[in-house]
Amino acid sequence: MTGVLDDTERNDTERTDAEALDAYSETVVTVAERVVPSVAALGVAAAGGRQGAGSAVVLTADGYLLTSAHVVAGARRGTATFADGRESEFDLVGRDPLSDLAVLRVGAGNLSHVELGDADQLKVGQLVVAVGNPHGFAGSVTAGVVSALGRALPSGGRIVENVIQTDAALNPGNSGGALVDSRARLVGVNTALAGVGLGLAVPVNQTTLELVGTLIREGRVIRAYLGVVGGSRPLSPRRVDELGQGRGIGVNEVAQGSPAERAGLLPTDTILTMDGSPTEDVGELQRAMHAGAIGRIIHLRVLRGDRVVDVDVVPTELT
Repeated sequence: MTGVLDDTERNDTERTDAEALDAYSETVVTVAERVVPSVAALGVAAAGGRQGAGSAVVLTADGYLLTSAHVVAGARRGTATFADGRESEFDLVGRDPLSDLAVLRVGAGNLSHVELGDADQLKVGQLVVAVGNPHGFAGSVTAGVVSALGRALPSGGRIVENVIQTDAALNPGNSGGALVDSRARLVGVNTALAGVGLGLAVPVNQTTLELVGTLIREGRVIRAYLGVVGGSRPLSPRRVDELGQGRGIGVNEVAQGSPAERAGLLPTDTILTMDGSPTEDVGELQRAMHAGAIGRIIHLRVLRGDRVVDVDVVPTELT
């Protein structure tokens, strides 16, 4: 009798596992069918005769595409090839190295475009699907989970903040491609392979969309620059009671010659406030680095070891 029950339980477990696998597969297949037509393969002719390749995501049916800034670095135009076989030359509309995002425009119309999501709603462990053109293999699909949020990515001597970490397989050529959630909504633009099972993507959220709008209108984004690399850092219970906040921005690196270095910020500091307002995540710091902050004194309150110190920093324009 016990053996029969064990066999029944085993069969039920196997059936449940199979159903879960089928549901997972069905989700990925559905997402792929919806997103692959909205991702283009890019061929880029850069300065000096260099040839590059990458991916781009169709934002609008009338021809605006979103890609990684590093994919089109040094190029003004190139070719976009779509899943339906159409090929169209693109022009560079605008590029922002700090976010590693760029907007392109093609002459083709009636394009299949992605539905936009909100990366601010992502949770660690959530299913995501990456679509791109690794090594020239168009329309490649990989799936994984969100491994971590709020990572920092060095890029061209600068730091791309608040990126998404995923274990969905990425390879050269995936940069600029789509990272979508289980409902096929764009939540990120794949930007880098940082190691085996470690891919990074720039989040697509309200801040990103405002930046994209600026690139379309102005062709560039004017930013203030501090020169710190860091992420959200929890404070000790004693400090929480003393300071009235649970986290600060932990400074992991200070760029050489930057305003932060000149102001005396140290890699072990934790930024608590900017001009009196608590700063608990890097998004708040990013939003403060707008054009109006250039040349203006910003008062930082910093936890340095066991002391709380005041530091005045003057951001410069990011060039």
